[in-house]
Amino acid sequence: MLLALLSLSLSLLLWLEGLAGSLERPSVESALDLRQLELSALVEEQLPPGLRPLLVGDDPREALADALEGNLEQAAIPMPAQRRLELGLLRRGSADLAEAEAAEQNLRRLIPSVEPSRRPLLEALVAGRRVSPPERAALLRPWQPSPLLEQLSCEQLGGGIGGESCPADRNPARRVLQLLAVNVLPLLLLLIGLGLLIRMLRRLVTRRQSPFAPLVGPPLTPIDATLLIAGGFVLVGELVVPGLLEPPLTALIQSRNLSAPLAEGLRVLVLYLGLMAAPLFILVLLLRGRLASRPAGGWLQWHWQPLATAAGPALTLVMMLLPPVAFSGWLVGKLWEDAGGSNPLLELVLTSGDPLALACFALTAMVLAPLFEETLFRGVLLPVLGQRLGGTAAVGISASVFALAHLSLGELMPLFVLGIGLGLLRWHSGRLASSVIAHALWNGLTFANLLLLADGAGGV
Repeated sequence: MLLALLSLSLSLLLWLEGLAGSLERPSVESALDLRQLELSALVEEQLPPGLRPLLVGDDPREALADALEGNLEQAAIPMPAQRRLELGLLRRGSADLAEAEAAEQNLRRLIPSVEPSRRPLLEALVAGRRVSPPERAALLRPWQPSPLLEQLSCEQLGGGIGGESCPADRNPARRVLQLLAVNVLPLLLLLIGLGLLIRMLRRLVTRRQSPFAPLVGPPLTPIDATLLIAGGFVLVGELVVPGLLEPPLTALIQSRNLSAPLAEGLRVLVLYLGLMAAPLFILVLLLRGRLASRPAGGWLQWHWQPLATAAGPALTLVMMLLPPVAFSGWLVGKLWEDAGGSNPLLELVLTSGDPLALACFALTAMVLAPLFEETLFRGVLLPVLGQRLGGTAAVGISASVFALAHLSLGELMPLFVLGIGLGLLRWHSGRLASSVIAHALWNGLTFANLLLLADGAGGV
């Protein structure tokens, strides 16, 4: 008991520090909003005039310029040169002469502040030169340009010379589908989820909802669960293991001369595997010698077969969770404008662009994390608490610990709602497999949304 209390106290201190540190991390939401506005600006001319206001607004370029200016004013560090160049080119075409003149002056001031290899593009833009497509490509190369910068530079350096089209004119159908997937599909999923949620609530009111299954779990005490999560997961997995793995992992990555994105992908994957090892080993030790008395389906009640009956409720739950999780996230944003940053993995997925690195991130987010987190929070903690406190209290406590473990103040409420849903699914179905599948599907939806807006997603 003393060891459990000590582990819990230290874990709470570490988690409080992590939650406070999340206030200093940037939120991926602003980056996603900018990517969506960029996509809208690129695809605007490809849409039927009647659908443009509905899909991209009245003036997506003006909205993008306003967003960039807002980021410039609020940024704690200087905005990257590419963003400042995009803002200057967007404002340069303004109907407001004073605004256009200010943008022109900003472009001139940008020239001495960038590397010499990047200056020829700025000089050509300021001089209003018309250049051929090969020369334009050479001017852009040092910038590693985004599709938006390519499009703006093409327009202002003489797009269409020699029959060469600007980026917005290439693969227009693909960009329109990308826009629909980013802007329209989430709305459709929210409406479907809302319908399913209303149907479930009606069943609860009319008492036609099937009863909850008995909470079967490992024969552990709350002290065992505390040692497993606070001691194994937090103290050993999050504090000790990274310190042991980082030096040899860094040496290995440097010896292989890997690209920065791939190195980061491998680091995330290996460190997460290390994080999993300690608590799972402790769980095996706690259950050792009790295998002979385990119930049908095992202590964790996986029940993978038949797979379809595990996946169906999982998919339904994910759809029903979309409205309340989205609402909780919106509410947090309204009540607390600067609620802290997102999981750093989201930013890595958004900016990586390396297929092997993305595969490492996908394996971590959609396979390892659901298996590991569901084992701890819904496979062990939920039934152990449920057998003593009842299912309702156990679902709430396990969801709270699940949300706290992600160390993000801004995402605390949405993660709590997600944890409630996953806990209810585990309790109602009596199957851990269903909550693992639901968790994987949820992370998969997030991952797919990031990929649609990620670097290189435009196919330019």
